Parts: sequence; C-alpha cells; structure tokens
Amino acid sequence: MKKNLSIKNLYLFVFVLCIISLIGAVYIEHTMEQEPCTLCLYQRIPYIVSIFICFIGFNYYKNFLWLFLLILIFLISIGLSGYHVGIENNIFQEFSGCTNNNLNITNKSELLNSLSKTLPNCKDVNFRMFGLSLATINLIVSSLIVMLSVIFIKNEKNR
Repeated sequence: MKKNLSIKNLYLFVFVLCIISLIGAVYIEHTMEQEPCTLCLYQRIPYIVSIFICFIGFNYYKNFLWLFLLILIFLISIGLSGYHVGIENNIFQEFSGCTNNNLNITNKSELLNSLSKTLPNCKDVNFRMFGLSLATINLIVSSLIVMLSVIFIKNEKNR
C-alpha cells in the first residue's frame, strides 16, 4: 500500500506543479504583460501533456508506462529549456523562428498585420524570478522532476 501511495503522490506533485507553472506563465503573460518568445510557448507543451499523463498515471498507478512517459516528456522539456538557456547566454544561435528580422512579406497589409503580432527574440530575457530567467527555472524544475522519477523507479527495482 505504501508503494502505491508514493507513486500516487509523485503523480499528484507533478500534476500540481504543472498546473501552477502554467497558471504562472499565463499570469506573467497577460497580467504583467510580458510577451513570451516562441521557445517560451513551446516550453509550455510538455507541461500540458504532463497534466494528462499524471491524471492517467494517478488512476492507473500499477502500470509504470506512465512514469516512463513522464520522464520522456520532461527530458524533452530539458532539451527545449536547455536550448533556450543556451540562446540567452549566446552559446547557441537562434533559430529563424526566434528572430523578428526575417520578414519576407511583400503584401503591405500582411506586413502591417505581422508587425503587430511579433514576439520577442528568444535571446532577450524580459522577466526574471530570483535572478533567473523563466527558461532557467524551467530547466531546473524539469531536471528535478526527471531525477525524482528516476529515483522512484530505482527504489522500486530495489524492493
């Protein structure tokens, strides 16, 4: 029974963490009027998918497939946020979707419309918490979730 309770707590913890993270991102975007860059928007996808995986995993906790999927999703999140942190620190080049200077539009109305919808560059850090960019915080949180999940799997194999 204790084994089942601990895996359910892990799913519940990750579920709540994902909900809080997404609400925080939307709050920062809409209330604090900090426009997210393209990579910031992509980094929300693993959290959305994880909410569903945690919900299923919580209800079908005997199947470890959901835990492995959760690890895979957050490994993808580590890749996205690590790449974003690398761009912020000039380690990697920005991909074309991150920059605003690649407008190849010839129609005047399309050009005016696209200028009003441009997102910030991925290398520009417009918002920080505790002195860290949100991409860095995402990298830390995703890494912790993967480590917790791997520790849980390792402990289960030792039983």
